[in-house]
Amino acid sequence: MSSVPLDPAANNAANSGQSRWSDGAMQRRLAKRYASERRFRALGFIAVAMSVSFLAFLLFTMAAKGIGGFSHTEARLQLDLPRSDVILDPAALKGPDAEQAVAQADLDAAISQAALATYGPDAGEMFGESGSRALGRMLIEDPSLLSRAATIWLPVSGKVDVAAKGDGGDGAEKLVATANAKDALRRTFNLNFLTSSDGTDPSAVGIWGALKGSFLTIIVTMGLAFPIGVLSALYLEEFAARNRWTDLIEVSINNLAAVPSIIFGLLGLAVFLNTMNLPRSASLVGGLTLALMTMPVIVIAGRNAIQSVPPSIRDAALAVGASKMQVVFHHVLPLALPGILTGAIIGMARALGETAPLLMIGMRAFIASPPGGITDPATVLPVQIFLWSDEVDRSFVEKTSAAIIVLLVFMLVMNGLAIYLRNRFERRW
Repeated sequence: MSSVPLDPAANNAANSGQSRWSDGAMQRRLAKRYASERRFRALGFIAVAMSVSFLAFLLFTMAAKGIGGFSHTEARLQLDLPRSDVILDPAALKGPDAEQAVAQADLDAAISQAALATYGPDAGEMFGESGSRALGRMLIEDPSLLSRAATIWLPVSGKVDVAAKGDGGDGAEKLVATANAKDALRRTFNLNFLTSSDGTDPSAVGIWGALKGSFLTIIVTMGLAFPIGVLSALYLEEFAARNRWTDLIEVSINNLAAVPSIIFGLLGLAVFLNTMNLPRSASLVGGLTLALMTMPVIVIAGRNAIQSVPPSIRDAALAVGASKMQVVFHHVLPLALPGILTGAIIGMARALGETAPLLMIGMRAFIASPPGGITDPATVLPVQIFLWSDEVDRSFVEKTSAAIIVLLVFMLVMNGLAIYLRNRFERRW
């Protein structure tokens, strides 16, 4: 084939409409591109800064309102039980029924009588339920208090505690001023908030029951959703034939992942409570309901993780004589496990913060004692926060914010554990 020489004049004419690198037009085009890149980077930085600002504002607001929930106000009290109407056998404080014996004693009347004598006629309700519980624990530890006068420190009621912290108090400011004049108030860490359950007196409520219920519920949820979701993803990707049925199943799973959570609550109500007659307001039913909601997320994430495993891994395993089952469980699953755990983390985080489906199955009941197992009545932290936020008493405001802080810490711990397991099983090829 003979080459046809190019005419330089024609070549120059063809390129006359194009910009050269030495032309000013090309330099302006490059300047516009660089300016567009700088604008994009600036917008991205602004978006990240706004996100961080909103998160910081949320955390600061919750900390400012909730940090007071981890402390309470105590008042000094001159208590003389031998002169009170308390009838309590010291021998009963040493047996296994000591707490029951203390609960049956009229400690509230003795505390109220001592408060009136110490702080005046307005101090009848200065100490609430938390004060009676604290005195009961003192009597169990030191039964000699029944036979002598003593100066003790007891937690005050909710409205007095709010007034002492400078947040109002519904008329308790005068009582707080009287106690401050006697130097009889102090602020201490509220261990009772971390060890008690729900109650009617805000000074005596705690989150231990809801925290334990959340833990039991998430154990049931992940114990069911994770293995079933992973096995479903393996079957659909590695064993199922490609036909209209598998396509229908895939579409159904994708749709279930986008269904509002309250629909799963209605499903749990209809199936687990009305049909199977499982115990209402139990962690078992809550875990089953949340497992239905979490499973599609794990299936989708599992399928994507399995698809990311290179085909060469499968081909190499088959070439050395491995069976299909050995290829899947010895090679594909270990390599896809980090991606599967990522989907499990997302599903678990969503399940930990859900409230609507659990309200539908009755987990908004008043639970005064922590659950002993997955079949006992229980509540969870999001529901507990919802119930406290609906209370009229202002003392529940800081308790609600403190419970939100506990929920965030609990989610961080659970997600941190899941991330550790993901990194622990991660493999590179």
